[in-house]
Amino acid sequence: MIYKMLIDGQWSDASDGKTWEVCNPASEAPVANVPFGGAPETTRAIAAAHAALPRWQAMTAYERCAILRDIADALRARADELAPIMTVECGKPLAEAAGEWGACADLFDWFAEEGKRAYGRTIPARKPGKRLLSIPQPAGVVATITAWNFPAYLLARKWAGALAAGCAIVGRPSELTPMSAMALVNVMVEAGLPKGVVNLINGEPQIMTQTMLQDARVRKISFTGSQRVGQILMRGAAAGIKKLGLELGGSAPVLVFADCDMGWAAEQSVLAKFRNNGQVCISPTRYYVEQPALEEFLDAVTVETEKLVVGDGLRPGVSNGPMVSREGRDKVELFVADAVEKRAAVLTGGRRPDIEKGYFYQPTVLTDVTSDMRIGCDEVFGPVMAVSSFSSLDEALRLANDTPYGLAGYVMTRDLSTATRVYEGLEFGIVGVNDMVPATAEAPFGGIKTSGFGREAGQEGLYEYLDAKFVSIALDA
Repeated sequence: MIYKMLIDGQWSDASDGKTWEVCNPASEAPVANVPFGGAPETTRAIAAAHAALPRWQAMTAYERCAILRDIADALRARADELAPIMTVECGKPLAEAAGEWGACADLFDWFAEEGKRAYGRTIPARKPGKRLLSIPQPAGVVATITAWNFPAYLLARKWAGALAAGCAIVGRPSELTPMSAMALVNVMVEAGLPKGVVNLINGEPQIMTQTMLQDARVRKISFTGSQRVGQILMRGAAAGIKKLGLELGGSAPVLVFADCDMGWAAEQSVLAKFRNNGQVCISPTRYYVEQPALEEFLDAVTVETEKLVVGDGLRPGVSNGPMVSREGRDKVELFVADAVEKRAAVLTGGRRPDIEKGYFYQPTVLTDVTSDMRIGCDEVFGPVMAVSSFSSLDEALRLANDTPYGLAGYVMTRDLSTATRVYEGLEFGIVGVNDMVPATAEAPFGGIKTSGFGREAGQEGLYEYLDAKFVSIALDA
């Protein structure tokens, strides 16, 4: 693998020679030094994408499909090689990392076919002698800015849709996890992607972002990350009237009704909650359990949580690796301390494990959680399950919706009427009914309220990168 920036088909260092030290969060040891650029690299990458755009958008959807298919095949064939790269830089266990690379392949497969279905339409005219057409065309150069928690998948979810639509790309991954992004472009180049169509840069976040915002050749910015940065992008995009797609995280509620099998509910909850140590935008966080079943659920969840094995993700049998950074672990500790101070009870976990190095934190279950606690309303983004109770469906919906976030929500019940009332009442862009891992390549992903706007994946994820052009033809001119 070549761990460098890719600009106009060339592997590049920073023009001033600066590098960034990537560290393994399980050992706190350096892994690699990668280029760390700024405005010059961003401008070069935008110019390369702009120059490559006409050729790429002039290709037929079938030609682009063939290349995306080859990328998907290569990702699947090399998943075992790619997985350790991800584990070493972001900490997730090998099985999770391999699964992420497989999900990347699914996205390229899906959009390879969906690009053939970028349909326009003929509109019946109100006057004779006219023909009215709506034609989808590529938006142009797209800049993507992505987070560290899914260092390949977040890129693939944006890039596959944009490439299928005929757009060219400038991508900036998180500086915490650039190696997975660099590995992804290695595979894409080897699969035959033309030079300049995808450009990968790594460097100073603020400088690179401002350069993207100020360059008129960038027609859209797609971002996954924090609300704070999303607000900066919205303000910056106003000057150039740039299109935005924003996925800004969430605080996902789970409504567990007493008609569930609590053993099953606990098992599914633990698998979903502690996946990637809770460092997942749609991670279920705030559990509300119908009062008659609360104690049974808590007992079962505690048993399941204590089966998890914390350690280096490269080791066999480990289910939970480290947090990605010291700052992330410190935030979790603050959330738990705040909850305990306000009389939440720790059923299991609640501290660092006895591991000398690394940013580890034990999978934790809290109960007696109230809305005045930080974890009761904000995004913890870590391995902490917060559990409280409800007495009625209306109360459950009120508690679930009592958040500025609106990305994902969940309900667990065997009753169709209850499920329907809940999924219709939840104010979230994604709802899982007895399904704690609802994201998939063929369905739209995105939030409402302060969780952002725009959709990725699914049919909607293609049209995010297409502009509708209206053509009116007068036949008798």
